[in-house]
Amino acid sequence: MTVTTELNETSPEKLLAPVLSAFWDQDRSWTLDVYERHEGYEGLRKALAMSPDEVIAYVKDSGLRGRGGAGFPTGMKWQFIPQGDGKPHYLVVNADESEPGTCKDIPLLFANPHSLIEGIVIACYAIRSSHAFIYLRGEVVPVLRRLQSAVAEAHAAGYLGENILGSGLDVTVTVHAGAGAYICGEETALLDSLEGRRGQPRLRPPFPAVAGLYACPTVVNNVESIASVPAILKNGKEWFRSMGSEKSPGFTLYSLSGHVANPGQYEAPLGITLRQLLDMSGGMRPGHRLKFWTPGGSSTPMFTDEHLDVPLDYEGVGAAGSMLGTKALQCFDETTCVVRAVTRWTEFYAHESCGKCTPCREGTYWLVQLLRDIEAGKGAMSDLDKLADIADNINGKSFCALGDGAASPIFSSLKYFREEYEQHITGRGCPFDPAKSTAWADRPEVNA
Repeated sequence: MTVTTELNETSPEKLLAPVLSAFWDQDRSWTLDVYERHEGYEGLRKALAMSPDEVIAYVKDSGLRGRGGAGFPTGMKWQFIPQGDGKPHYLVVNADESEPGTCKDIPLLFANPHSLIEGIVIACYAIRSSHAFIYLRGEVVPVLRRLQSAVAEAHAAGYLGENILGSGLDVTVTVHAGAGAYICGEETALLDSLEGRRGQPRLRPPFPAVAGLYACPTVVNNVESIASVPAILKNGKEWFRSMGSEKSPGFTLYSLSGHVANPGQYEAPLGITLRQLLDMSGGMRPGHRLKFWTPGGSSTPMFTDEHLDVPLDYEGVGAAGSMLGTKALQCFDETTCVVRAVTRWTEFYAHESCGKCTPCREGTYWLVQLLRDIEAGKGAMSDLDKLADIADNINGKSFCALGDGAASPIFSSLKYFREEYEQHITGRGCPFDPAKSTAWADRPEVNA
């Protein structure tokens, strides 16, 4: 559905906008035959009837924003690629999805890989590239195999390779499996890893659009961003803009997880609220209430039940004090210890820090030490100000956004749940029973 004025309705037919996920439930949805039955590669044919600059302008006018977290306009990023420079141009698709709570790109690639491949060919045509790379998280071997199979299918059908659909366009797609480093989700660390070096962020400038992969002009886009392009070309930019808001148009995948009755992927127009998503998905698990949640994964400042009606678009979430990020809606009920949750997230960031810059390398280590002491009841009240001070010395001062992401849950949890931190200190231990927050805690057949 495409009419955003009906977002106050609670029926799924009015709220959801299945495009990328429209036929995930069909038999062998990942195959070329199924994709073509749903007008697959029609967007590519329309794009090839336009000039490359017209394609860039069309995507720019549609208002498509990057779905990887930052929300940067996709068409504008393509426009930054210099033309007539005599250098090869590259498209790199960031499929290194690995942040806690973020789980939209991997299901998309598993169920509908051809939407990405079609988007890649359109993007390569627009930026005058003949070689694209998909950097996939190496642990997801079933997705790797499915993606490789889809690339082979597209090549055999003439959608990849030389002289695509008789247009004279040549595109090669290389599927590259990473070694499992969260830092490689940062675009310049990804490029270093793709070139065979240790994945660490690069100093910018130069930016990838000028000197990216192999020191050549490069566009780095998220999976969902590129996969959304074919539908825009096929159905029109006005159709795309009829969904979402003026500054955040279109459809997107919301990943609902945690203490919810029915976790999963919910594809809806930007601007839907968590209350609406919970209403249609069955709400929190029976007998429990929402305590806190993340709008865009663990690297975004957390919200509470006071924020249930915040529009989930870039402007709405930003105005409320967080970031939309990857739309990873992790929902936690009242059985969850905030200190425990934040400690686990911070342990993840400390483990995944590449160590290149001092604020992140040292700061995340000391955050973990303090949080572990507080959770165990060994902390002091002064540790709370110390936590905030260390987080402040990381935030905005690290080499890349990993440090900012590590600081976000510290700041927001102290803002909304400082009393809970204090209870751990004054009570000399955690007042919560971790067993009650497990997914099977309320199932008598498990606990018998």
